[in-house]
Amino acid sequence: MEAPQYVAARVQRALAEDERTNELGILVDIRGGQLFLRGRVAGAEHRALIANVAGEAAPGLTVRNEITVLDVRDPCEEEKL
Repeated sequence: MEAPQYVAARVQRALAEDERTNELGILVDIRGGQLFLRGRVAGAEHRALIANVAGEAAPGLTVRNEITVLDVRDPCEEEKL
C-alpha cells in the first residue's frame, strides 16, 4: 500500500498539471480510505472538475469535496480615489 503522503502529492500534481483544473491552491489530505479536498475556487463547475481529477488520480479512495465556492460579483459602483 502506498503511503498517504505520496498519494496526496500525486493528487496535487494531477490537479496542477491537468488542463481541466491547473489548480495549485487546493489542500489534499488522505485519512484512511478517504481523500479530503479543501480550498476556495470561483465556480461550482471548477469545484466539480477538481473532484473528478482527484478521483482519477487516486482510484479506490472516497473523495470528500470540502472546497468552498466563492461568491464573485461585479463591483456595484466605481471606486473613487
